[in-house]
Amino acid sequence: MDFDFSEEQEAIRALADEVFTSKAGIDRVKAVEATEDRVDRDLWRELAATGLLGIALPEDLGGGGLGVAELYVLLEQQGRHVAPVPIWPTAIAALAVSEFGTVDQRNALVPGVAEGSTFLTVGLEEFGPYVAGDPETTAAASADGVWRLDGAKAAVPVAHLAHRAVVSATTGSGAALFLVDLSGDGVSVVRTQSTTHEICANVEFSGAAVELLGPADGSAVSWLLDRTELALAAIQLGVGSGAVSQAVAYLNERKQFGRPLATFQAVSHQLADCYIDLEAMRVTLWQAAVLLAAGADPGTSVLVAKWWATDGGQRVVHRTTHVHGGMGVDTDYPVHRHLLWGKQIAATLGGASSDLARLGALLASGVEVGA
Repeated sequence: MDFDFSEEQEAIRALADEVFTSKAGIDRVKAVEATEDRVDRDLWRELAATGLLGIALPEDLGGGGLGVAELYVLLEQQGRHVAPVPIWPTAIAALAVSEFGTVDQRNALVPGVAEGSTFLTVGLEEFGPYVAGDPETTAAASADGVWRLDGAKAAVPVAHLAHRAVVSATTGSGAALFLVDLSGDGVSVVRTQSTTHEICANVEFSGAAVELLGPADGSAVSWLLDRTELALAAIQLGVGSGAVSQAVAYLNERKQFGRPLATFQAVSHQLADCYIDLEAMRVTLWQAAVLLAAGADPGTSVLVAKWWATDGGQRVVHRTTHVHGGMGVDTDYPVHRHLLWGKQIAATLGGASSDLARLGALLASGVEVGA
């Protein structure tokens, strides 16, 4: 496979880097962290104005008409700058509505995402052990034909701002996706925060009226999981790359015994290990992304990318923190944010052990490795 960026993808990467560099510097990130919502509205509007927010959405709904691979290019750059905007939950939810929604659902929600006026989110995690595609939350159609939701979702991102949430639930015929109004009856939203200090929420449903999104046979949930896991892998690749860049700059400037720390063999070995992990994360991410973009069966490739992002990503942010010495544990120092983001992403949708268990189950069931 050829994982070199196309001209369009390279243009997206350059534009995203320009926007994040100008709008998400460390002083700006600190200021946003002190706000009540902890979302950079100015950056959000800039991403919408440049067309980046809707890059993967259909053109007839105001998007750029490209694909999920181009979204991952954007998310990698966000991770490099640890920019406090909810791109992945909003964009992935909008993609699900575009893919499975009715005409009314698509027209009501997707254009607003592209123009930056609408926030969406995704609710997949629950309070028990993470089990992909088999949610404990349940949904059933009542006698009047209205679907009603019962159960709970944990750590739902940007739930305090989201106009709608796309959540997974088990039905009588299989797992399915549903559109939920988080301000509606039968929905309880308890605000909390994640490891990165972003605002999220634990959400409980008690007979909440919801809208079915796509078929209730498990396929829509699988579709969403694949794209969400790769979105997290893309951000993690950016987080790790950004942390290494900071470490390199610091180690070339900081001197000990009359020479830069970067010249010490033990330090060089640490960064060499980071390079190996980042390259493995990059290759597995783009192998899976290319397969998804082509409409091919990804096989085990998504889980392999997810595991590398979880396991390798944690190693990278730990090493880069370590080589900063005492500065690395300063919670006000920029690299500390990369550590927090790396830890949060590694714990989302199951950790490394969970990834390996799921991967082993797939291989045992005869699923072919994505190629």
